[in-house]
Amino acid sequence: MQARPALEVADIFRAHGPAWREAQRGHLSLAQLKVMSAITQCRTAALGGHVLRCDGCGQDEVSYNSCRNRHCPKCQSSAAKRWLDARQADLLPVEYYHVVFTLPAPIADIAYQNKAALYGLLFDISAETLLRIAADPKHLGAHIGATLVLHTWGSALTHHPHVHGIVPGGGLAPDGKTWVACRPGFFLPVRVLSRLFRRRFLEELQRLHDGSKLRFFGEHAALAEPVAFKDWLAPLRQCEWVVYAKRPFAGPQAVLAYLSRYTHRVAISNSRLLAMDERGVTFRWKDYRAKDGAKGKTRHKAMTLSPQEFMRRFLLHVLPGGFHRIRHYGLLANSNRRDNLALARQLLQVTPSSPEAVAADGLDSPRPTFVCAHCGHAMTVLQVLLRDCSIRDPPPP
Repeated sequence: MQARPALEVADIFRAHGPAWREAQRGHLSLAQLKVMSAITQCRTAALGGHVLRCDGCGQDEVSYNSCRNRHCPKCQSSAAKRWLDARQADLLPVEYYHVVFTLPAPIADIAYQNKAALYGLLFDISAETLLRIAADPKHLGAHIGATLVLHTWGSALTHHPHVHGIVPGGGLAPDGKTWVACRPGFFLPVRVLSRLFRRRFLEELQRLHDGSKLRFFGEHAALAEPVAFKDWLAPLRQCEWVVYAKRPFAGPQAVLAYLSRYTHRVAISNSRLLAMDERGVTFRWKDYRAKDGAKGKTRHKAMTLSPQEFMRRFLLHVLPGGFHRIRHYGLLANSNRRDNLALARQLLQVTPSSPEAVAADGLDSPRPTFVCAHCGHAMTVLQVLLRDCSIRDPPPP
């Protein structure tokens, strides 16, 4: 069991949440209230737990249940590990590339008011852009796959929706008989990706507006009018849209290491929290615009916000219910991933691991549910502690 951080998001919610919820009555969504409740109750007696004894050293301890909410900083490591174990079998012995598609700030503003529609559009247009440019014989001429992960935050907890794409460096030829590889160290031209991404996103955004599928509030209320919306879109057709492609990963294991950091990340980890005192909540953040001298490295800074502003920014990133923040496209789409990967391995002349080899690696060995933090042995459940409230209940008024 890992040591508890000195400060957690849950501590901030417990200390300042009740008064802030009262002040924000009617302005917080049910989903946001449920996230606050889950994080506050996570790993506490409220959710029940187990009394355990180590089979090795005899140490006794109490382990309280987790909330398993996808926005909870304490619940993501085990979820990430399960997801990565499943994805390891999907890796191919090719270069992998990291591509990022980012929404311009004006569109990010209206995306907050239309999360499901515009986050979904960001996913689909990013994937379409990758697949269309890769299929073009002028660039690659192949059917590729991509895994996309949505992040809605910047390092300072501001609303900054973007998707991270992990893409194999190649794909299947149109006839499905050969594997077409990218040029070493080069995936697809970023400028071409950016132009198509901008055009297709704005086309579909206009289609949503024409179909009255968008909502506008506050300072953006006037955008409900067709003429105002058209005028608002005009400069966005001319500005640069950020599409970023990083150099290839060192190998499949480096891809897994990267995914372990990104797939189940939340807006801020407990490890970034520095203090909660009379000044407010202080946390570490990266200022990507400021560089450290000649080294050109991103500068790490500390930011202090009032507890109320910290909670407001954290809850900006609560996703709509049922919204999938990790999606697979092309060769990696869930419907035909297994067959596509089998064909890719055949064309790449990769021998699938035998069941005996997998067993030898210990991947199919059952793991104990509870492991002693002192000696590493399995722990036996002595008593089950029942929860005293629903994990999904919003906090009391």
